[in-house]
Amino acid sequence: MAPDAPPAWTSGMSLIAPTRILVVGGGGREHALAWKLAAEPGVNEVVVAPGSDGIALEPRVRCEPATDPLDPGAVVAVARRMAAELVVVGPEGPLAAGVVDALVDAGFAVFGPTEAAARIESSKSFCHEIAAAAGVPMARAQAFTGAAAAVAFATDLAADGGVVVKADGLAAGKGVTVCDSAAEAAGAIDGLARSVGPTADAPWVVVEERLRGAEASLIAICDGRTAIALPLARDHKRLLDGDRGPNTGGMGAYGPLPDLSDDTAEDLLARFHRPILAELARRGTPFRGALYAGLILTDDGPVLLECNARFGDPETQAILPRLAIALGPLLLAAARGELAEVLDGPVVANGRLPTFPGAAVAIVLAAAGYPERPHRGDALDGLSAAVATGALVFHAGTARDADGTFRTAGGRVLSVVGRGPDLDAARSAATDATSRIHAPGLQRRHDIGRVVADGALAR
Repeated sequence: MAPDAPPAWTSGMSLIAPTRILVVGGGGREHALAWKLAAEPGVNEVVVAPGSDGIALEPRVRCEPATDPLDPGAVVAVARRMAAELVVVGPEGPLAAGVVDALVDAGFAVFGPTEAAARIESSKSFCHEIAAAAGVPMARAQAFTGAAAAVAFATDLAADGGVVVKADGLAAGKGVTVCDSAAEAAGAIDGLARSVGPTADAPWVVVEERLRGAEASLIAICDGRTAIALPLARDHKRLLDGDRGPNTGGMGAYGPLPDLSDDTAEDLLARFHRPILAELARRGTPFRGALYAGLILTDDGPVLLECNARFGDPETQAILPRLAIALGPLLLAAARGELAEVLDGPVVANGRLPTFPGAAVAIVLAAAGYPERPHRGDALDGLSAAVATGALVFHAGTARDADGTFRTAGGRVLSVVGRGPDLDAARSAATDATSRIHAPGLQRRHDIGRVVADGALAR
């Protein structure tokens, strides 16, 4: 299903629309990006590398399944073959692997930060360092190379009300454990020590005080100096209803938020994104791409939990259906360092881009056994019935048999997005569509987008 057409007034922008776009990745976020970009005026083709069988169903979208997205040379080769006018890098892995650096060196316009700038996500300790230098509020935290010192600090923090233990490096959204006691924190630290193989010369664990409140995700399109906000969203990381169970890559997202208006974007950009951009630029590593600020709304105001160096997943699946403007020209302008033209034009209000009226709710369907041991190969029934309701179905971890049957091929299998005039209607639409999709042991949450008082669905 094609995106809603942007309002006519957006077509008067003087920005250049890319005609051939390469999207690097193959998950639900990349499906949503391909869906949005391929339907925009002037776009002839979107290539997704490696993509997936589900993504390949989109009109004007072609996939390159043999491409290793972590191999800079392979990605550059695809960009050259298709003469890409814009490359959009989706997942964190290729960013940390230097794919953007290789593409820039080869002369391509790339929406995504260099490996050095992407450290804002690939190293939690670096994020704290940048935030402190930029004057951006974050939780009290320390990074450690040794387990004993980490446990001692966690014990001190636990006495004040809770601890969060994070892997310092990339962990696909699952390297975070929220702990209610010192003993639980010690167990989390021990588990990380066994899984990541700590070294004496580099931090491998970050221990933070636990902050309480509802969370919010604000992603900004950045060109190294300028930041323009996408609509706010809220992600739900825990596996089970009521925000229980283990952390995951994200079980659903929604927007707008009932407790933080999109009109607060200008203030939030001034507090978080612009100081971080300025500090990264000062260090000689300007950030061009999607700068994601994960915020927690405490009694003392918003505080930064983390930064990501790319579009969020599954937030992107809930954000892009609300976006009332062509995305491709904005990403190309950011890649070229030319966002100031957009900021000074009639499109941006209160620091943010325009949205369609109404709400969007994305519900993730996860395979049996996720997140520890997701089961692969289970047949998925009801995909056509879900699409027939008017919902958007973005493939995240599926593969198609020779007979056309889609099967589970990853942990988070699908993102199903319902839209409506308000959150209740959008949640109802998403729920109706997800109820039509079946596979053995398929998991989902039933409370995504439900308004809960006092931030009860916080991390």
